[in-house]
Amino acid sequence: MTSPFELGKLPTLSRSTVDRQETLRTNADRLVARWPEAHVLLLDDKARTPVREDENATRGVSGEGGGERRAGESALATRKALQFGDTPPEDAVFLGEWQGADYWTLPGSPSGEPEVVRIPGSWGMIEEIPRVDGELWVDLRAYGDRLDDTSAGLFTTAQALRIWHRQARFCAKCGGQVRRVQFGWATRCENCGREEYPRTDPAVICLVHDEVGVNGEHVLLARQPVWPEGRYSVLAGFVEAGESLEGCVVREIREEVGAQVRDVRYLGSQPWPFPRSIMLGFAARADKAPPLRPADGEIEEALWVSRADVRAAFESEGRPVPLTGTGSTIMLPGNSSIARVMLEAWAYAESGA
Repeated sequence: MTSPFELGKLPTLSRSTVDRQETLRTNADRLVARWPEAHVLLLDDKARTPVREDENATRGVSGEGGGERRAGESALATRKALQFGDTPPEDAVFLGEWQGADYWTLPGSPSGEPEVVRIPGSWGMIEEIPRVDGELWVDLRAYGDRLDDTSAGLFTTAQALRIWHRQARFCAKCGGQVRRVQFGWATRCENCGREEYPRTDPAVICLVHDEVGVNGEHVLLARQPVWPEGRYSVLAGFVEAGESLEGCVVREIREEVGAQVRDVRYLGSQPWPFPRSIMLGFAARADKAPPLRPADGEIEEALWVSRADVRAAFESEGRPVPLTGTGSTIMLPGNSSIARVMLEAWAYAESGA
């Protein structure tokens, strides 16, 4: 008997191996004592970090770091903590412990005059990035899927905390200046003493399929006006105050394309620090017959796509593929997104018709 599809693998940016429990980051004596043997992940002004280049630079690199890497995966090119002083600098943020070593993040940038190189990015686009001293400075959205589990988790956490600190420099209660405490995991207002902790905005992302069998034979995809022609994904939106996750799914799909969904069920989640979201993945069913009504200004186009066409898109190695019976082409979301994991799980499931 055919079962409802489930995610076939952990979403790219949900992978993590480090221990970052609160008792580690509140133990100042322990962290300071272990600083000389710690590793530091650098982030430049564009939130890029270095990975070590090798003969397969466009697919994966190796560098100092932890974790077992599968073929084609990369590790971050971290730095020795003692390069930045005998104790953690004021702007150092603790990321966690892995295999007996502590990991931190600090601002940094490529040295000298970097060469600009081109590597494959998300949506089949080409990214231009700096290369210097055998290192490539890559960003999380384009390169996250090419990192090993430890590196992906460290990079995702570092980016999330960096953005929070940039956006939370003043007290939400009195407007006073704040300073970092708990080695970057909280701030305290210097005026009123109020403590603040990193914030994450919940957003739902839903794969809607038709009502044929258990898993349907068509999936509902849409394209935002700012996306390049031919780029499609599943629908998503932010959870509003006083709203349940399931209620948000129903509302967002109705608002964005006019479809009425039912049988909403949870699939999995992924942090998405662009700038500070957690993507909560769901599946739902809808009648394919009624016309779709894309929301003006939000959705450029919405359409039902067959399982065969989605599979063809996965097997195209990033090239646009024609949609059956139309003059359009389709490209799927980038490898770092939960949307791609959801679509892949659905595409290779049986409809159960």
